Amino acid sequence: MDFEVFIKEVDPQYQGFAREMHEYLLKNDCKLKMTSAKNGYVVSYQYGKKKRVLMNFVFRKSGLVARVYADNINQYLGVLESIPDAMKKAVEKAPKCKRFEETPGCNPKCSGYVFSLSNIQHQKCRYNCFLFEVNNESIPFIKTMIEKELECRAES
Repeated sequence: MDFEVFIKEVDPQYQGFAREMHEYLLKNDCKLKMTSAKNGYVVSYQYGKKKRVLMNFVFRKSGLVARVYADNINQYLGVLESIPDAMKKAVEKAPKCKRFEETPGCNPKCSGYVFSLSNIQHQKCRYNCFLFEVNNESIPFIKTMIEKELECRAES
């Protein structure tokens, strides 16, 4: 599967963003992995020797979504506090990580995130926490989160 196949499915107004992130992540030693899914493609970018996913693009009924795996979110909480209200609501609506509730059923690779947003402590699932609809309002914040996460991972 090839990135060009994916990009043709992206709304034309967001193709530039998807291409920019693709080029940026590849330039910064991320590896591309693409798979087919129910609503289109899942385009993942893995970083480092452990090949942990940094981000992926996923199609939903509402359109293109970016999932950021912000393993180091506590090192750049200022960025999180600056995101628009719609993005904050998406984070707040994300399910609590079942690992923190000691409930079976969580993905064994999920380590969950513990962080503070708007002075509220959260324990969220890493797979649903930073899942943002790609739109003109969210794009600059998604970019910044990816840049900060990549910087943190590069330092460790």
